[in-house]
Amino acid sequence: MTNRTRTDVLLIAGFCAFLFFYGMGQFGLIGADEPRYAQVAREMLERHDWITPVLGGHSWLEKPPLYYWQAMLAYSMLGVTDVAARVPAAIDATLLVIAVYLFFRRFRRSVEADAALITASCAGVIGYAHAASMDMALAAAFAIGMLSWWAWRESGKRIYLATFYVLMALGMLAKGPVAPFLAAAVIVLFALAAREFRVVVRTLWLPGILLFCAIALPWYLAVQMRNPQFFREFLLQHNLARFSSDLYHHRQPFWYYLPITAVALMPWTVFVIVAFVESVRTWWAERKSVSPEPDLEWQFSLFACCWLVVPVGFFSLSQSKLPGYILPAIPAGAVLLADYLRRHLAHEEEEQESVSKGLAVLHALVAAVPIVPCVLIAYVITQHRLPAGRPMFFALAIAFVLCAAIALTLASRLRLRMFRFVTLIPVVLSVAALLKFGATSVDQTLSARPLAVELAGVETHQLPLAVYGVPREMEFGLTFYRNQTIRRYEAGRVPAEEHLLVAPATWKVNVAKETVGRKVSFLGHYAPQDVDYYWVSAAAPSAIH
Repeated sequence: MTNRTRTDVLLIAGFCAFLFFYGMGQFGLIGADEPRYAQVAREMLERHDWITPVLGGHSWLEKPPLYYWQAMLAYSMLGVTDVAARVPAAIDATLLVIAVYLFFRRFRRSVEADAALITASCAGVIGYAHAASMDMALAAAFAIGMLSWWAWRESGKRIYLATFYVLMALGMLAKGPVAPFLAAAVIVLFALAAREFRVVVRTLWLPGILLFCAIALPWYLAVQMRNPQFFREFLLQHNLARFSSDLYHHRQPFWYYLPITAVALMPWTVFVIVAFVESVRTWWAERKSVSPEPDLEWQFSLFACCWLVVPVGFFSLSQSKLPGYILPAIPAGAVLLADYLRRHLAHEEEEQESVSKGLAVLHALVAAVPIVPCVLIAYVITQHRLPAGRPMFFALAIAFVLCAAIALTLASRLRLRMFRFVTLIPVVLSVAALLKFGATSVDQTLSARPLAVELAGVETHQLPLAVYGVPREMEFGLTFYRNQTIRRYEAGRVPAEEHLLVAPATWKVNVAKETVGRKVSFLGHYAPQDVDYYWVSAAAPSAIH
């Protein structure tokens, strides 16, 4: 191992450890999906069932099993905790970064470390590397598969094509048929743009297809045999209906994913756009070329553009939109930018050109601005606004210094050689500020973990728990942290036995109506989420039907 390789390995390992693993347990599981997926994996582990996802003792067939399998292994080694539930996504993100590094080291030398660190530091990758969900598993499998496909196309080695099929099978197990569908769409679009139609037929390699089927299909067949409703619930309802209708109330405007993609690519957004425009211009200029040999240099950038566009375009057509859907496109932006840097660094050595001042300033602004909400995250979460006075001045001062340093560096003689270094500084500072100033507020206001701790403190033994009028995020969070099925009053599931009840502080009258004839004791108020919790006695025998 050369000194440069050793330095690259240490640098990448350090950034992955900090960006993906550090502070993983400083705040509890948030949203509805994180605790729900974590609980499904726990129940599967307790039942020793690797086939049927289960939630609350009933089959839960919305998603394939790859994340659940990963979480079950993490639970087996680390115990059932929220940290263990997030470990799979952090590992998947790390594998993605390693794969990008190895690909560039083999096929696009000189910027392999840049490519890996750009991928690791994209806001979307950092965010979903901390999420107990399927999104990172799909994005990693899809991205590594796309890189494998190009490695096969450029080298002709079938081992890379076999790897592509293996990764698409894992993507199928991560989130369903969307993985092979998007891969096919990217390859077809690239073939049309590059006028290489035979590459589509060559990709349809029978041993690879058999390998895909051998890995992806056994679970689908097994779960269908055990659960005859699987085909209807999973494919028709949670794939086709989710795409074609607003079944789950996630409707967003058609252009929704344009700003989402721009944010997910931060702090590199400006130069990803520059690289994209340059690649499209090159393709347009070269489209009439009659050269018998394809120019792999510019065609790789074209491939990355197709990879970036397809997920964004496809999910923009969906009637149900969530930010994580376009995560498979984010590594494409990182790869596209890294290849742009490789070409321009070589050009810079020859002609001593610097980055234009306009681009330098714009990139500096986009890279530095995130430090402001990260420093002020506690105010944003608790007061839903940015503060005035000294805190705002402090955050803006940091952003200004970072912005000036980045702009001056890029516009100076140092140019693109310092691009990676000066851009990663605000990334590290933003993540550190987020964990330092925001973790407690996120935990208290967005997670059910602190409330679960308070509830455990008022019990002599664990009682059944019901909720009334609270968001489903709290319901699923309490399900995970208490490891029990939570019953909802408004769904008619009022426990007959003695139990605890959590309800909004403004619902006292509603609680009184639902508990007529039963003793109710107010136990406490959880201020950060404005809910009360009560002890409710068992119903009188005459009231039980």
